[in-house]
Amino acid sequence: MKHDTSSTEPVLIVGAGMAGLSCAIHLQRAGIPFRIYEASDGVGGRVRTDQVDGFLLDRGFQVYLDTYPETGELLDLEALDLRAFEPGALVFNNGKLHRLMDVFRRPASVWSSAVAPIGGLIDKLRVGLLRTKILCSSFAQIANRDDLSTQAYLKKFGFSDRIIDDFFRAFYGGIFLERELHTSSRMFEFTFKLFGRGSATIPAKGMAQIPQQLAAQLPSENMAFYHPVVAVEPTAIEIEGGERISGRAVVLATNATRAGQLLPSLQPSLPKWRSVTNLYFAADRSPVDEAIICLNGSGSGLVNNVCVLTDAAPDYAPAGQSLMSVSLLGLPKPDSLVTTVKDELVAWFGASVNDWQHLRTDCIQEALPEQLPNAGFTKTYLQHEGLYVCGDHRNTASIEGAVVSGKHAAEAIIRQAKEA
Repeated sequence: MKHDTSSTEPVLIVGAGMAGLSCAIHLQRAGIPFRIYEASDGVGGRVRTDQVDGFLLDRGFQVYLDTYPETGELLDLEALDLRAFEPGALVFNNGKLHRLMDVFRRPASVWSSAVAPIGGLIDKLRVGLLRTKILCSSFAQIANRDDLSTQAYLKKFGFSDRIIDDFFRAFYGGIFLERELHTSSRMFEFTFKLFGRGSATIPAKGMAQIPQQLAAQLPSENMAFYHPVVAVEPTAIEIEGGERISGRAVVLATNATRAGQLLPSLQPSLPKWRSVTNLYFAADRSPVDEAIICLNGSGSGLVNNVCVLTDAAPDYAPAGQSLMSVSLLGLPKPDSLVTTVKDELVAWFGASVNDWQHLRTDCIQEALPEQLPNAGFTKTYLQHEGLYVCGDHRNTASIEGAVVSGKHAAEAIIRQAKEA
């Protein structure tokens, strides 16, 4: 059935995360009315920042890749004042931190990277070959390649177990939130290409600046917070408390779990979640004095990666303070997690770690949708039971994936409006 294009009824968007905001912006540009209903107190979904005692604490360690094409088109990147991390890492192995850099962008680091005991010389030459292959491939070509697990892909490319264990498990463990490297090789190539072309960054004032900037492009009266949606139909939603609201279409832009609760028939196709535990610490000085990510390549311990956020973006902490973000994969629950983590990091940074002040621990059960090979997604959004479903669980599990998914859902609604 075709819908009446003269209808003034809005598109009802459930969720004010990155996908929902992207969908709303593209509908607004096409002149189609919309309204967003969000259960929480603000925009951003999982991309949020809290102010705690003068510190900016993102909800889990997150970065924005400054080469995201679709997200970058929606944002004023200059206004975000993105602060970049170095293209490489300090890898903890054999009791020391070793420097391993992208020598194509940091040629002065050729020698230190070559002699670092992280993989062998042949492995490091293969990284250059891999870089050439992926940077010379389009995103479409990547999407059409055979989809393997990342571990199988790396082994097929000829990498040794040593560099896979010492580097790739830690670096991509922090991206995929799993060290087994079960994640799709297409996702691996997608992120490798973005890292190779640009930088991992954070906005100077916190990751929440990204969704807040998107929301600022939309009329505030079109967004309703503290409005949990409890039921959905193709052209109506029900708000907690019983209010029923009609619209021309409904877009389900929630996370995967909530989408499955509102549309139970979706549940068999929804991915599982990857979890992460993030601890924030404050100190009088940085343990590295450099905007670079530190990785655990030792093969033991709870910590996967450490980042001193204030080395990149000083405004994350009050003057004279450094802010450390420590990520642990999964949800480990030793009796004294803070003490266990600090004891582990003494080996990385020395006894000064004992003076770090613990600020907060975030145990994030639903941090990232799992993305296994050949997940079967043929579209970046889904029309299901007459509704439009979008989010990073439908696309690459990333900020960019959520934005693209929301855009494509909006484009489908726009096409339908033009055909009516």
